[in-house]
Amino acid sequence: MSELKRPVVEQIKDIMDENTIDDLKSLMTRRHYLNRCNVFLIYFFHLVQSAGILTTTIATGYNYTYLIWVGVGLNVLASLLNVYEKTNSNLLKTYLKDIDSIKNGKFTDEGGVEKVEEAHTPARLATASDTTNVVVKPTITVNPIAS
Repeated sequence: MSELKRPVVEQIKDIMDENTIDDLKSLMTRRHYLNRCNVFLIYFFHLVQSAGILTTTIATGYNYTYLIWVGVGLNVLASLLNVYEKTNSNLLKTYLKDIDSIKNGKFTDEGGVEKVEEAHTPARLATASDTTNVVVKPTITVNPIAS
């Protein structure tokens, strides 16, 4: 009986190891692209912020009210870029912790679990034999981080 269970245990271990490797590859790919995005956001933030400050300063000196608001708008845009950069930095830290935990063998996948069977079931329309006229539609949940 022990001989019959061994191949199943080995198959489960192989599946788990493959899943861990896939998670590691996915995390490293996400981290790479998030790093590239952050570099762009940092440079673009400084460019927009400098343009906003310069525009507001010049417009104030020459009393161009409309141009003052353009400078304020550029500063608001720069602030939004900074918020996105900080959010990405926090995601990068989380991904790095997950990569380290995979390296140390302590990784637990905390991603959302989706029921694939329900997501691929077509909607069933009510028929005349049904007692209630209800259209049943499956709900599909999408986890943007997992994709």
